[in-house]
Parts: sequence; C-alpha cells; structure tokens
Amino acid sequence: MAVVSLSNVIEGFGEDARPSLTVGEMLDAFDSRAFGAMLFVFGALNTLPLPPGSSTILSLPILLLAPQVALGADAPWLPRKMVERPLKRDDLRGLFRKLTPIVKYMELVTRPRLTWIFTPLGERMIGVVCTLLALVLILPIPLGNLAPGATVAVLSLALLQRDGLLALLGYLMALISLGLLFVSAGVVTAAVHKLIGLFSGFF
Repeated sequence: MAVVSLSNVIEGFGEDARPSLTVGEMLDAFDSRAFGAMLFVFGALNTLPLPPGSSTILSLPILLLAPQVALGADAPWLPRKMVERPLKRDDLRGLFRKLTPIVKYMELVTRPRLTWIFTPLGERMIGVVCTLLALVLILPIPLGNLAPGATVAVLSLALLQRDGLLALLGYLMALISLGLLFVSAGVVTAAVHKLIGLFSGFF
C-alpha cells in the first residue's frame, strides 16, 4: 500500500466538505507519522497570519506532543477532550490551502541525509527544543509566534524526512528564536520602565 504524502494529507483536510475536523481525525490520517506530522502542522500554522490569541490555542498540541518525543514515547497521547473536540473546518480551510504548496515544495527539496543525527538521543533532543519553543509560543507576544512556529515546523519536518541538514538549520533557527525572545523581553521591559518614569513625573 502506497504511503500518502504529507502534503496530500494536509490538502485533503482543506478539501473535505464535512463541516468539522477533530485532532483525532488528523492523528488517524497521519498514522505512524503522527508525532512529526502534528508538530509540523501546528508549528507551520503558527507562522501564518492569525487572529490575536490563536497562537496560544494552536501551540497547546505542540506543548503536549513535544515532551512525549523528548521522553521517547512510541505513540502520541492527547487528552480525550482535545482529541474529540470538533474544529470548524471553514476556519482552517484557508490555512490548509496556504500550507499545502509550502509542504509540497519542502518535500521536493528534503531527503534523508546526515541520518546519524537521528539516533534515539538525537530525536529526543528535537523534542526538548520543540518543547522550549512551545513554551514561547503560548506567550502573548505580538508576532512572537512566527520564528518559534517556523522552527518547530523545520525540526519536525527534518524528523519526518530524516534530513539532518534540515535539523541543523532548525537548531540554528532555535537559537535565533530564543535570541529574539530575549531582545523582545528587553525592549518590553525598557518600555515599561520608561512609561513608569513618565507617569511618576506627573505625580
């Protein structure tokens, strides 16, 4: 039986006429690729323009799945309520359609290489890094979801394709993402201090 490509599965989510989609249905569609595929989808969705607060919701599956990869779990586990909760397909259809051509391109340019990176310890390291990035994603930082989301997507795709070169790129992106977080935190802190100083001058 031929394995359906990741891009075709994602495209199918958007083209399905049924009004709702559950996380459980997504897990079933990805089958043995569920860990990497779910991390990729939710990481990639966080890189798209989203309403305020959406990144917090879309990062929860990453926050639950990534630690399981870090612990070397064989199969993904999610709370039953999250697995069975229906999502409005119309809310996600446009996102899936935007995501599909990106995935198709990535499938063309990635391939198994530097596979020594994907030892059991190496796979767990990807889970650890994705967990840290998920903690950043749940923070309500304006546009703060873009870099961490892209990094989760790259690392999970590297895991799916066994592409060590892509994994190294993902680790570099993780360092940059964390660096941007510290810069953002510094800017916000400085701005708060400045505002406090301005207001204190009036009293």
